[in-house]
Amino acid sequence: MITVQNTINAPVSKVWEFWTAPEHITKWSFGSPDWSTPYVENDLKVGGKFKYTMAAKDGTATFDYEGVYTGVETFLVIAYQLSDNRIGSVHFEESAEKVILTEKFQPETENSESMQRQWCQAVIDCFKDYVENN
Repeated sequence: MITVQNTINAPVSKVWEFWTAPEHITKWSFGSPDWSTPYVENDLKVGGKFKYTMAAKDGTATFDYEGVYTGVETFLVIAYQLSDNRIGSVHFEESAEKVILTEKFQPETENSESMQRQWCQAVIDCFKDYVENN
Protein backbone atom coordinates (compact mmCIF):
# COMPACT_ATOMS: atom_id res chain seq x y z
CA MET A 1 0.00 0.00 0.00
CA ILE A 2 1.06 3.54 -0.70
CA THR A 3 0.32 6.08 2.04
CA VAL A 4 0.22 9.86 1.75
CA GLN A 5 -0.75 12.33 4.44
CA ASN A 6 -1.15 15.99 5.28
CA THR A 7 -2.50 18.08 8.15
CA ILE A 8 -5.27 20.46 7.11
CA ASN A 9 -5.87 23.55 9.25
CA ALA A 10 -9.67 23.45 9.17
CA PRO A 11 -12.54 21.69 10.96
CA VAL A 12 -13.43 18.19 9.81
CA SER A 13 -16.82 19.31 8.47
CA LYS A 14 -15.13 21.67 5.99
CA VAL A 15 -12.44 19.14 5.06
CA TRP A 16 -15.10 16.48 4.42
CA GLU A 17 -17.23 18.82 2.29
CA PHE A 18 -14.28 20.03 0.19
CA TRP A 19 -13.06 16.43 -0.29
CA THR A 20 -16.45 15.10 -1.43
CA ALA A 21 -18.38 17.89 -3.22
CA PRO A 22 -17.83 17.89 -7.01
CA GLU A 23 -17.78 21.70 -7.18
CA HIS A 24 -14.75 21.66 -4.86
CA ILE A 25 -13.04 18.54 -6.26
CA THR A 26 -12.65 20.21 -9.68
CA LYS A 27 -10.63 22.97 -8.00
CA TRP A 28 -8.02 20.85 -6.19
CA SER A 29 -7.81 17.32 -7.66
CA PHE A 30 -4.60 17.52 -9.69
CA GLY A 31 -0.94 17.03 -8.92
CA SER A 32 0.55 19.99 -10.79
CA PRO A 33 -0.58 23.34 -12.22
CA ASP A 34 -0.46 21.97 -15.78
CA TRP A 35 -3.28 19.48 -15.02
CA SER A 36 -6.97 20.00 -14.25
CA THR A 37 -10.04 17.99 -13.30
CA PRO A 38 -12.75 19.29 -15.64
CA TYR A 39 -15.39 16.67 -14.77
CA VAL A 40 -16.44 15.02 -11.51
CA GLU A 41 -19.37 12.85 -10.54
CA ASN A 42 -19.58 11.63 -6.96
CA ASP A 43 -22.34 9.53 -5.36
CA LEU A 44 -20.94 9.28 -1.83
CA LYS A 45 -22.63 6.20 -0.38
CA VAL A 46 -21.78 2.51 -0.14
CA GLY A 47 -22.25 1.20 -3.67
CA GLY A 48 -22.18 4.72 -5.09
CA LYS A 49 -19.89 5.49 -8.00
CA PHE A 50 -17.32 8.21 -8.50
CA LYS A 51 -15.55 9.41 -11.60
CA TYR A 52 -12.97 12.17 -11.98
CA THR A 53 -11.71 13.08 -15.44
CA MET A 54 -8.16 14.41 -15.18
CA ALA A 55 -6.60 16.22 -18.12
CA ALA A 56 -3.35 17.90 -19.06
CA LYS A 57 -4.15 21.55 -19.76
CA ASP A 58 -2.24 21.38 -23.05
CA GLY A 59 -4.55 18.60 -24.28
CA THR A 60 -1.85 15.92 -24.55
CA ALA A 61 -3.31 13.49 -22.00
CA THR A 62 -6.50 12.62 -20.19
CA PHE A 63 -7.64 9.77 -17.97
CA ASP A 64 -10.57 8.79 -15.76
CA TYR A 65 -10.14 7.93 -12.10
CA GLU A 66 -13.22 5.94 -11.18
CA GLY A 67 -14.61 3.36 -8.85
CA VAL A 68 -17.23 2.42 -6.27
CA TYR A 69 -17.46 3.28 -2.58
CA THR A 70 -17.22 0.24 -0.32
CA GLY A 71 -17.43 2.08 3.00
CA VAL A 72 -18.46 5.56 4.14
CA GLU A 73 -18.36 6.77 7.74
CA THR A 74 -19.07 10.51 7.74
CA PHE A 75 -16.11 12.59 9.00
CA LEU A 76 -14.06 9.40 9.58
CA VAL A 77 -13.30 7.23 6.55
CA ILE A 78 -14.10 6.66 2.90
CA ALA A 79 -13.17 3.27 1.43
CA TYR A 80 -13.25 2.52 -2.28
CA GLN A 81 -12.53 0.02 -5.02
CA LEU A 82 -11.19 1.43 -8.28
CA SER A 83 -12.39 0.24 -11.70
CA ASP A 84 -9.23 -1.92 -12.00
CA ASN A 85 -10.10 -3.62 -8.65
CA ARG A 86 -7.39 -1.90 -6.59
CA ILE A 87 -8.60 -0.72 -3.18
CA GLY A 88 -7.95 2.37 -1.11
CA SER A 89 -9.20 4.52 1.73
CA VAL A 90 -9.12 8.08 2.98
CA HIS A 91 -9.06 8.69 6.74
CA PHE A 92 -10.03 11.94 8.49
CA GLU A 93 -8.60 12.32 12.00
CA GLU A 94 -9.73 15.53 13.73
CA SER A 95 -7.57 17.11 16.40
CA ALA A 96 -7.99 20.68 17.73
CA GLU A 97 -9.52 22.29 14.60
CA LYS A 98 -7.07 20.42 12.38
CA VAL A 99 -7.55 17.26 10.36
CA ILE A 100 -4.90 14.68 9.61
CA LEU A 101 -5.90 13.41 6.18
CA THR A 102 -4.38 10.05 5.23
CA GLU A 103 -4.93 8.23 1.95
CA LYS A 104 -3.82 4.62 1.46
CA PHE A 105 -4.11 2.79 -1.84
CA GLN A 106 -2.80 -0.19 -3.76
CA PRO A 107 -0.35 0.91 -6.45
CA GLU A 108 -0.93 0.18 -10.11
CA THR A 109 1.75 -1.54 -12.19
CA GLU A 110 2.30 0.92 -15.07
CA ASN A 111 4.12 3.60 -13.06
CA SER A 112 6.67 3.35 -10.27
CA GLU A 113 5.42 3.40 -6.69
CA SER A 114 7.63 6.43 -6.10
CA MET A 115 5.95 8.36 -8.93
CA GLN A 116 2.48 7.35 -7.71
CA ARG A 117 3.33 8.43 -4.15
CA GLN A 118 4.70 11.78 -5.37
CA TRP A 119 1.64 12.46 -7.56
CA CYS A 120 -0.84 11.57 -4.82
CA GLN A 121 1.10 13.61 -2.25
CA ALA A 122 1.01 16.56 -4.64
CA VAL A 123 -2.79 16.16 -4.95
CA ILE A 124 -3.13 16.08 -1.15
CA ASP A 125 -0.91 19.18 -0.96
CA CYS A 126 -3.16 20.96 -3.52
CA PHE A 127 -6.17 19.95 -1.42
CA LYS A 128 -4.61 21.40 1.75
CA ASP A 129 -3.85 24.65 -0.05
CA TYR A 130 -7.37 24.89 -1.48
CA VAL A 131 -9.12 24.20 1.85
CA GLU A 132 -6.97 26.59 3.84
CA ASN A 133 -7.37 29.42 1.31
CA ASN A 134 -11.14 29.17 0.70
